[in-house]
Amino acid sequence: MKNVYMDNNATTGVAPEVVEVMQPFFSELWGNPSSMHYFGGQVARHIEAARDQVAALIGADPSEIVFTSCGTESDNMAIRGALEAGGPHMRLITTRVEHAAVLGPARHYKEHDGVVVELGVDASGQLDPSELRREAAKGPAIISVMWANNETGVVFPIEELAAMARDTGCVFHTDAVQAVGKLPIDVSQLPIDMLSLSGHKLHAPKGIGALYVRKGTKLNPFLLGGHQESGRRGGTENVPYIVGLGKACELAAQHLPTESTRVAALRDTLEAGLLEVCPDTSVNGDRVNRLPNTSNISFQFIEGEGILYHMSDAGIAASSGSACTSGSLEPSHVIRAMGVPFTAAHGSIRFSLSRYNSADEVDYVIKTLPPIVTRLRELSPFV
Repeated sequence: MKNVYMDNNATTGVAPEVVEVMQPFFSELWGNPSSMHYFGGQVARHIEAARDQVAALIGADPSEIVFTSCGTESDNMAIRGALEAGGPHMRLITTRVEHAAVLGPARHYKEHDGVVVELGVDASGQLDPSELRREAAKGPAIISVMWANNETGVVFPIEELAAMARDTGCVFHTDAVQAVGKLPIDVSQLPIDMLSLSGHKLHAPKGIGALYVRKGTKLNPFLLGGHQESGRRGGTENVPYIVGLGKACELAAQHLPTESTRVAALRDTLEAGLLEVCPDTSVNGDRVNRLPNTSNISFQFIEGEGILYHMSDAGIAASSGSACTSGSLEPSHVIRAMGVPFTAAHGSIRFSLSRYNSADEVDYVIKTLPPIVTRLRELSPFV
């Protein structure tokens, strides 16, 4: 049986080059980078080299990069740290289609009497920038809007939104976990105050992330207890994983043209093939402004979980939405926010590719999936 992995927005395989550079930090260079002796000092130099690599991928100054444990921590650090630093009158403006790593702290803030505004999206998954401007003009706020949606791949107009935040005196944060390594990003040319990224979305291990914090941005530390990361995040650094993230970012920069051309072509072939051979299917989200690797397709009248179960039996891995909400039988909050009809919302499947996918794998999915859909529809009470 062929094994085809198309769930890269959930997590990616660790690149062999990343595994290779990490190995010495488990067995040879295991010193504490905060130690005064040479054994710690030589390790600290590798952290700073990795910081340079991460910064280079997004056009930042290395001093603006804070290493974290994951994208969720980066989002929480940005939002909660900015709200705390801004005082009791700070509002939080975000969208209804954010990842749980943003919606979680947003709803926590609301439960503790904070003012939270969640902006809606249209049928294509895009928000109305004028609505954001109206809300931003009402007073001090942190605005947190994802760069690209993890479920549909829809890309928001971040440059325009960040400029609005700057014009109205608001702090602007973007959850760029799905965008980093797939889209060109240069924060030196954009009025972005903070940006979150996660290693396991770009072929580094799980358990490592980073937060870009523009110089001068007011941000209270999220983890207290140590001087690490220039006092911005306490705790001994996860050196092997930081080194791995640095290498993954270096590789991502090299492969950006591949993401925007070859991977996008594979995505388009997969999408066109499935729409042609499977009746009553549709693509969810903006088909122009989206990530090059992502396609979210609704198969009407059947449950997405059934599709995934049978695809898995055939060696195909995909998802029905965010991995952080897997196991729920409710339609995705992103798909519901877009107003996708009930008969299609339940049958939404996300295919997310990487540079490691091939044309043969795409052909295999196009050949294997239609009989599964047909079989499930024959059993469906909705047809």
